Amino acid sequence: MSPETPHTPDPADETHGFEPERRARALVEALPYIRRFRGAVVVVKYGGHAMIDPALASSFARDIVLVRAVGLHPVVVHGGAPQIGEHLRRLGKESEFRDGLRVTDAETLEVARMVLVGKVGRDIVSAINANGGAALGLSGEDGNLVTAVPRDPALGFVGDVAAVNPALLERLVTREIVPVVSSIGADEGGQAYNINADTMAAALAGALGAAKVVYLTDVPGLLADTAEPSSLVSRASVGEVEAMIDSGAVSGGMIPKARACVDAVRQGAGSAHMLDGRIPHAVLLELFTDAGIGTMITQKTEDQL
Repeated sequence: MSPETPHTPDPADETHGFEPERRARALVEALPYIRRFRGAVVVVKYGGHAMIDPALASSFARDIVLVRAVGLHPVVVHGGAPQIGEHLRRLGKESEFRDGLRVTDAETLEVARMVLVGKVGRDIVSAINANGGAALGLSGEDGNLVTAVPRDPALGFVGDVAAVNPALLERLVTREIVPVVSSIGADEGGQAYNINADTMAAALAGALGAAKVVYLTDVPGLLADTAEPSSLVSRASVGEVEAMIDSGAVSGGMIPKARACVDAVRQGAGSAHMLDGRIPHAVLLELFTDAGIGTMITQKTEDQL
């Protein structure tokens, strides 16, 4: 549209009418957060419904481009359990799980590497680049980024993070490139391991000294009562979250994500955020608004300082 062409609001466009005033207030509200975190690293663990819904995936890519454009340094970490499972089913191979983790034999590991690095990671990179960003895909195997150790022989090639060498990521973000990291690592002998993406995001956030690590989930955040969505805990300390886990208030599939948030903060991240990735622009709403939309976990809450 040329500068001389008047803009006629589309009746189907929700941005007409009084919407411009609301949008302007949102920009003003975002300004102090942009100033505060300009130059800071933000690790985003991408997963859940946000990854498999095409509209949400496109929205996520645009959000990451915007976060980079205003001066923050996003690092995206992703898994891909549903995609791995689907590919294994196509091969006629059934998945076995123990304590929520997929038993990973040599064949399953090769599928995981192929799906995570060659498909899921490439799709995320392509989406970010198509929206004007500059993303680059890699895994924990690249540049000795993540040294892995086996978690349990019964799980096969499932690993934990033993060490992180953040030099490669640091070089990329200083060149305004968005790293997109697949959750595969390797031991000192070069053997690859499939690593839980929540765990990897926590380790990378700590090693990079990230200001924030954001986990996109399929729940509103950390709930005091899992049966009651309105019981959202908007802010908690790592000690309070650990107490909720020990008491059973946090249970089931939320335990690994809550532990990952705690680990990220204990390892050096400024704060960890658990968000509902089903909400469009969830990352922007949490980073750049006063209220936020999920749970923020810090070393101490304000009343403990």
